[in-house]
Amino acid sequence: MSVSVVIPCYRSARTLPALVARILSTMSEASVRHEVILVVDGSPDDTWATAAGLARRHEAVRAIHLSRNYGQHNALIAGIREAAFEVVVTMDDDLQHPPEQIPLLLAALEGDRLDLVYGVSYREEHGVLRSFASRSVKAGMSSALGIRSARAISAFRAFRTRLRDGFEELSGPHASVDVALSWATSQVGSVSVRMNERDHGRSNYSARLLIRHAVNMLLGYSTAPLRAASYLGFLVGVVGLLLGGVVLWRFATGETTVAGFTTIASMVALFSSAQLISIGVLGEYIGRIHGSGMGRPTYVVRERVEPGAAADARPGGSSVPAQAGARSGPDEQ
Repeated sequence: MSVSVVIPCYRSARTLPALVARILSTMSEASVRHEVILVVDGSPDDTWATAAGLARRHEAVRAIHLSRNYGQHNALIAGIREAAFEVVVTMDDDLQHPPEQIPLLLAALEGDRLDLVYGVSYREEHGVLRSFASRSVKAGMSSALGIRSARAISAFRAFRTRLRDGFEELSGPHASVDVALSWATSQVGSVSVRMNERDHGRSNYSARLLIRHAVNMLLGYSTAPLRAASYLGFLVGVVGLLLGGVVLWRFATGETTVAGFTTIASMVALFSSAQLISIGVLGEYIGRIHGSGMGRPTYVVRERVEPGAAADARPGGSSVPAQAGARSGPDEQ
Protein backbone atom coordinates (compact mmCIF):
# COMPACT_ATOMS: atom_id res chain seq x y z
CA MET A 1 0.00 0.00 0.00
CA SER A 2 1.21 3.52 -0.84
CA VAL A 3 -0.17 6.62 0.85
CA SER A 4 -0.57 10.32 0.05
CA VAL A 5 -1.16 12.40 3.20
CA VAL A 6 -3.01 15.62 2.33
CA ILE A 7 -3.00 18.46 4.87
CA PRO A 8 -4.81 21.80 4.37
CA CYS A 9 -2.71 24.43 6.15
CA TYR A 10 -3.83 27.74 7.63
CA ARG A 11 -1.98 29.63 10.36
CA SER A 12 0.04 26.52 11.17
CA ALA A 13 3.65 27.66 10.84
CA ARG A 14 4.35 26.55 14.43
CA THR A 15 2.88 23.07 14.14
CA LEU A 16 3.91 21.96 10.63
CA PRO A 17 7.55 20.99 11.36
CA ALA A 18 6.57 18.65 14.20
CA LEU A 19 3.58 17.31 12.28
CA VAL A 20 5.59 16.48 9.17
CA ALA A 21 8.40 14.92 11.20
CA ARG A 22 5.95 12.63 13.00
CA ILE A 23 4.20 11.64 9.75
CA LEU A 24 7.48 10.76 8.03
CA SER A 25 8.62 8.79 11.07
CA THR A 26 5.33 6.88 11.32
CA MET A 27 5.24 6.03 7.63
CA SER A 28 8.87 4.91 7.62
CA GLU A 29 8.35 2.68 10.66
CA ALA A 30 5.33 1.11 8.95
CA SER A 31 7.38 0.61 5.75
CA VAL A 32 4.71 2.39 3.72
CA ARG A 33 5.58 4.22 0.51
CA HIS A 34 4.34 7.74 1.11
CA GLU A 35 4.23 11.43 0.30
CA VAL A 36 2.99 14.45 2.24
CA ILE A 37 1.11 17.19 0.38
CA LEU A 38 0.87 20.50 2.25
CA VAL A 39 -1.82 22.76 0.77
CA VAL A 40 -1.42 26.27 2.16
CA ASP A 41 -4.84 27.89 1.92
CA GLY A 42 -3.83 31.53 1.50
CA SER A 43 -2.59 31.75 5.09
CA PRO A 44 -1.58 35.32 6.09
CA ASP A 45 1.32 34.24 8.34
CA ASP A 46 4.55 32.35 7.61
CA THR A 47 2.84 29.04 6.89
CA TRP A 48 3.85 29.03 3.21
CA ALA A 49 7.50 29.74 3.98
CA THR A 50 7.48 26.89 6.50
CA ALA A 51 5.75 24.47 4.12
CA ALA A 52 8.07 25.37 1.23
CA GLY A 53 11.11 24.89 3.47
CA LEU A 54 9.88 21.44 4.51
CA ALA A 55 9.36 20.48 0.86
CA ARG A 56 12.91 21.52 0.00
CA ARG A 57 14.36 19.56 2.90
CA HIS A 58 12.35 16.36 2.64
CA GLU A 59 12.09 14.23 -0.46
CA ALA A 60 8.60 12.99 0.44
CA VAL A 61 7.05 16.42 1.01
CA ARG A 62 5.34 18.63 -1.57
CA ALA A 63 3.92 22.10 -0.95
CA ILE A 64 1.13 23.87 -2.83
CA HIS A 65 0.25 27.52 -2.28
CA LEU A 66 -3.28 28.63 -3.15
CA SER A 67 -3.71 32.19 -4.37
CA ARG A 68 -6.10 33.09 -1.54
CA ASN A 69 -8.12 31.53 1.26
CA TYR A 70 -10.68 29.22 -0.38
CA GLY A 71 -11.70 27.16 2.66
CA GLN A 72 -10.69 23.83 4.12
CA HIS A 73 -12.65 21.59 1.75
CA ASN A 74 -11.50 23.45 -1.36
CA ALA A 75 -7.91 23.09 -0.22
CA LEU A 76 -8.51 19.38 0.37
CA ILE A 77 -9.86 18.99 -3.17
CA ALA A 78 -6.68 20.65 -4.49
CA GLY A 79 -4.48 18.23 -2.54
CA ILE A 80 -6.55 15.15 -3.41
CA ARG A 81 -6.24 15.93 -7.10
CA GLU A 82 -2.46 16.09 -6.68
CA ALA A 83 -2.22 12.74 -4.85
CA ALA A 84 0.07 10.25 -6.57
CA PHE A 85 -0.43 7.10 -4.49
CA GLU A 86 -3.22 4.55 -4.09
CA VAL A 87 -4.59 5.73 -0.73
CA VAL A 88 -5.26 9.30 0.44
CA VAL A 89 -5.18 10.23 4.12
CA THR A 90 -6.48 13.66 5.12
CA MET A 91 -5.81 15.27 8.49
CA ASP A 92 -5.73 18.64 10.23
CA ASP A 93 -2.61 20.76 10.62
CA ASP A 94 -2.92 21.46 14.36
CA LEU A 95 -1.66 18.11 15.77
CA GLN A 96 -5.13 17.15 17.01
CA HIS A 97 -4.96 14.17 14.66
CA PRO A 98 -1.93 12.15 15.83
CA PRO A 99 0.08 10.83 12.86
CA GLU A 100 0.76 7.69 14.90
CA GLN A 101 -2.94 6.78 14.44
CA ILE A 102 -2.70 6.67 10.63
CA PRO A 103 -1.82 2.92 10.57
CA LEU A 104 -5.20 2.22 12.23
CA LEU A 105 -6.99 3.83 9.28
CA LEU A 106 -4.83 1.98 6.77
CA ALA A 107 -5.43 -1.34 8.50
CA ALA A 108 -9.18 -0.84 8.17
CA LEU A 109 -8.75 -0.40 4.40
CA GLU A 110 -6.99 -3.74 4.00
CA GLY A 111 -8.98 -6.04 1.73
CA ASP A 112 -11.93 -4.98 -0.41
CA ARG A 113 -14.62 -4.48 2.22
CA LEU A 114 -14.18 -0.71 2.68
CA ASP A 115 -13.23 2.16 0.38
CA LEU A 116 -13.44 4.99 2.94
CA VAL A 117 -12.59 4.99 6.65
CA TYR A 118 -13.11 7.80 9.17
CA GLY A 119 -11.15 8.17 12.38
CA VAL A 120 -13.61 8.87 15.19
CA SER A 121 -12.36 10.11 18.56
CA TYR A 122 -12.88 8.06 21.69
CA ARG A 123 -14.16 11.25 23.28
CA GLU A 124 -15.20 14.74 22.19
CA GLU A 125 -12.11 16.85 21.61
CA HIS A 126 -14.00 20.18 21.33
CA GLY A 127 -16.10 22.28 23.66
CA VAL A 128 -19.80 21.75 24.28
CA LEU A 129 -21.07 24.32 21.75
CA ARG A 130 -18.64 23.28 19.02
CA SER A 131 -19.42 19.59 19.58
CA PHE A 132 -23.18 20.28 19.48
CA ALA A 133 -22.82 22.24 16.24
CA SER A 134 -20.71 19.46 14.73
CA ARG A 135 -23.24 16.78 15.69
CA SER A 136 -26.07 18.90 14.26
CA VAL A 137 -24.26 19.28 10.94
CA LYS A 138 -23.66 15.53 10.75
CA ALA A 139 -27.28 14.78 11.58
CA GLY A 140 -28.38 17.15 8.83
CA MET A 141 -26.09 15.46 6.33
CA SER A 142 -27.44 12.06 7.35
CA SER A 143 -31.10 13.00 6.89
CA ALA A 144 -31.16 15.66 4.17
CA LEU A 145 -28.32 14.39 2.00
CA GLY A 146 -28.96 10.70 2.51
CA ILE A 147 -25.42 9.95 3.72
CA ARG A 148 -25.91 7.06 6.14
CA SER A 149 -22.36 7.30 7.50
CA ALA A 150 -22.58 11.05 8.18
CA ARG A 151 -22.64 10.69 11.97
CA ALA A 152 -19.15 9.12 11.86
CA ILE A 153 -17.64 11.77 9.60
CA SER A 154 -14.43 13.50 10.68
CA ALA A 155 -11.58 15.38 9.03
CA PHE A 156 -9.29 12.43 9.81
CA ARG A 157 -10.07 10.05 6.93
CA ALA A 158 -8.46 7.53 4.60
CA PHE A 159 -9.85 6.46 1.24
CA ARG A 160 -8.79 4.87 -2.01
CA THR A 161 -7.53 7.48 -4.45
CA ARG A 162 -9.68 6.11 -7.27
CA LEU A 163 -12.74 7.56 -5.51
CA ARG A 164 -11.74 11.01 -6.77
CA ASP A 165 -12.88 9.89 -10.23
CA GLY A 166 -16.41 10.20 -8.87
CA PHE A 167 -16.05 13.97 -8.45
CA GLU A 168 -13.57 14.92 -11.15
CA GLU A 169 -16.10 17.38 -12.59
CA LEU A 170 -16.66 19.08 -9.24
CA SER A 171 -16.22 22.83 -9.60
CA GLY A 172 -17.33 26.08 -8.02
CA PRO A 173 -16.54 27.61 -4.65
CA HIS A 174 -18.81 25.44 -2.48
CA ALA A 175 -17.00 22.12 -2.20
CA SER A 176 -17.62 19.35 0.33
CA VAL A 177 -15.21 16.43 0.35
CA ASP A 178 -17.51 14.16 2.34
CA VAL A 179 -20.51 14.69 0.09
CA ALA A 180 -18.31 14.18 -2.99
CA LEU A 181 -16.94 10.94 -1.52
CA SER A 182 -20.49 9.74 -0.87
CA TRP A 183 -21.10 9.98 -4.62
CA ALA A 184 -18.32 7.49 -5.26
CA THR A 185 -18.86 4.75 -2.66
CA SER A 186 -21.19 3.35 -0.05
CA GLN A 187 -18.51 1.10 1.47
CA VAL A 188 -17.75 3.37 4.41
CA GLY A 189 -16.52 2.48 7.89
CA SER A 190 -14.96 4.06 10.94
CA VAL A 191 -12.35 3.23 13.57
CA SER A 192 -11.85 4.68 17.03
CA VAL A 193 -8.68 6.75 17.35
CA ARG A 194 -7.05 8.98 19.91
CA MET A 195 -7.42 12.72 19.36
CA ASN A 196 -5.23 15.34 21.04
CA GLU A 197 -6.02 18.79 22.33
CA ARG A 198 -4.96 21.67 20.11
CA ASP A 199 -1.43 22.78 21.09
CA HIS A 200 -1.42 26.32 19.70
CA GLY A 201 -4.10 28.94 19.19
CA ARG A 202 -7.80 28.37 18.55
CA SER A 203 -9.57 26.40 15.87
CA ASN A 204 -10.46 28.40 12.75
CA TYR A 205 -13.53 26.18 12.33
CA SER A 206 -15.92 27.90 14.73
CA ALA A 207 -19.57 27.02 15.34
CA ARG A 208 -20.54 29.84 12.97
CA LEU A 209 -18.42 28.38 10.17
CA LEU A 210 -19.82 24.92 10.83
CA ILE A 211 -23.35 26.27 10.43
CA ARG A 212 -22.35 28.08 7.24
CA HIS A 213 -20.78 24.87 5.96
CA ALA A 214 -24.02 23.00 6.72
CA VAL A 215 -26.06 25.60 4.80
CA ASN A 216 -23.62 25.34 1.86
CA MET A 217 -24.04 21.57 1.79
CA LEU A 218 -27.82 21.72 1.98
CA LEU A 219 -28.15 24.31 -0.78
CA GLY A 220 -25.32 22.95 -2.91
CA TYR A 221 -25.95 19.21 -2.74
CA SER A 222 -29.61 18.73 -1.80
CA THR A 223 -33.10 19.74 -2.91
CA ALA A 224 -34.41 19.43 0.67
CA PRO A 225 -34.80 23.23 1.12
CA LEU A 226 -36.93 23.40 -2.03
CA ARG A 227 -39.14 20.62 -0.73
CA ALA A 228 -39.35 22.40 2.62
CA ALA A 229 -40.49 25.58 0.85
CA SER A 230 -43.18 23.57 -0.94
CA TYR A 231 -44.35 22.05 2.33
CA LEU A 232 -44.41 25.49 3.93
CA GLY A 233 -46.54 26.82 1.09
CA PHE A 234 -48.91 23.87 1.44
CA LEU A 235 -49.16 24.36 5.20
CA VAL A 236 -49.88 28.07 4.88
CA GLY A 237 -52.49 27.27 2.23
CA VAL A 238 -54.24 24.88 4.60
CA VAL A 239 -54.23 27.51 7.35
CA GLY A 240 -55.69 30.02 4.90
CA LEU A 241 -58.48 27.61 3.90
CA LEU A 242 -59.32 26.93 7.53
CA LEU A 243 -59.49 30.64 8.31
CA GLY A 244 -61.65 31.20 5.22
CA GLY A 245 -63.97 28.39 6.30
CA VAL A 246 -64.34 29.96 9.75
CA VAL A 247 -65.27 33.31 8.21
CA LEU A 248 -67.87 31.72 5.88
CA TRP A 249 -69.35 29.68 8.74
CA ARG A 250 -69.76 32.77 10.88
CA PHE A 251 -71.33 34.61 7.96
CA ALA A 252 -73.78 31.74 7.36
CA THR A 253 -74.79 31.58 11.02
CA GLY A 254 -75.23 35.31 11.31
CA GLU A 255 -72.25 35.89 13.54
CA THR A 256 -70.62 38.31 11.10
CA THR A 257 -68.88 41.22 12.75
CA VAL A 258 -66.73 44.02 11.44
CA ALA A 259 -63.45 42.48 10.28
CA GLY A 260 -60.69 43.17 12.74
CA PHE A 261 -57.43 44.76 11.70
CA THR A 262 -55.44 42.25 13.77
CA THR A 263 -56.88 39.25 11.91
CA ILE A 264 -56.19 40.76 8.50
CA ALA A 265 -52.68 41.85 9.45
CA SER A 266 -51.88 38.40 10.84
CA MET A 267 -53.06 36.63 7.70
CA VAL A 268 -51.13 39.01 5.44
CA ALA A 269 -47.99 38.58 7.52
CA LEU A 270 -48.38 34.77 7.48
CA PHE A 271 -48.76 34.53 3.72
CA SER A 272 -46.07 37.13 3.06
CA SER A 273 -43.62 35.25 5.29
CA ALA A 274 -44.21 31.99 3.42
CA GLN A 275 -43.75 33.72 0.06
CA LEU A 276 -40.55 35.51 1.08
CA ILE A 277 -39.02 32.34 2.53
CA SER A 278 -39.80 30.43 -0.65
CA ILE A 279 -38.44 33.21 -2.84
CA GLY A 280 -35.30 33.36 -0.69
CA VAL A 281 -34.66 29.63 -1.05
CA LEU A 282 -35.19 29.79 -4.80
CA GLY A 283 -32.92 32.83 -4.95
CA GLU A 284 -30.12 30.92 -3.21
CA TYR A 285 -30.31 28.12 -5.75
CA ILE A 286 -30.45 30.53 -8.69
CA GLY A 287 -27.52 32.48 -7.26
CA ARG A 288 -25.43 29.32 -7.00
CA ILE A 289 -26.33 28.33 -10.56
CA HIS A 290 -25.33 31.82 -11.68
CA GLY A 291 -22.06 31.60 -9.74
CA SER A 292 -21.21 28.26 -11.34
CA GLY A 293 -22.07 29.65 -14.76
CA MET A 294 -19.59 32.47 -14.23
CA GLY A 295 -16.85 29.87 -13.81
CA ARG A 296 -15.85 30.65 -10.23
CA PRO A 297 -12.99 28.24 -9.45
CA THR A 298 -12.78 25.76 -6.61
CA TYR A 299 -9.20 26.94 -6.08
CA VAL A 300 -6.30 28.57 -7.91
CA VAL A 301 -2.70 27.46 -7.32
CA ARG A 302 -0.26 30.34 -6.92
CA GLU A 303 2.94 28.27 -6.74
CA ARG A 304 4.26 24.90 -5.69
CA VAL A 305 7.46 23.39 -4.36
CA GLU A 306 8.34 19.86 -5.37
CA PRO A 307 10.63 17.70 -3.20
CA GLY A 308 14.13 19.12 -2.99
CA ALA A 309 13.41 21.82 -5.60
CA ALA A 310 12.93 25.56 -5.69
CA ALA A 311 9.48 27.05 -6.06
CA ASP A 312 7.88 26.38 -9.43
CA ALA A 313 7.25 29.72 -11.11
CA ARG A 314 4.66 28.32 -13.50
CA PRO A 315 1.14 29.68 -13.03
CA GLY A 316 -0.74 26.71 -11.62
CA GLY A 317 -4.10 28.36 -11.27
CA SER A 318 -6.93 26.04 -12.14
CA SER A 319 -9.70 24.10 -10.54
CA VAL A 320 -10.11 21.81 -13.56
CA PRO A 321 -8.99 18.31 -12.57
CA ALA A 322 -6.98 17.63 -15.71
CA GLN A 323 -4.92 20.76 -15.10
CA ALA A 324 -4.89 20.94 -11.32
CA GLY A 325 -3.55 17.43 -10.88
CA ALA A 326 0.01 17.09 -12.12
CA ARG A 327 -0.16 13.29 -11.97
CA SER A 328 -2.67 11.01 -13.59
CA GLY A 329 -2.28 7.66 -11.87
CA PRO A 330 -2.33 6.72 -8.20
CA ASP A 331 1.07 5.01 -8.35
CA GLU A 332 2.96 7.40 -10.63
CA GLN A 333 5.96 9.32 -9.39
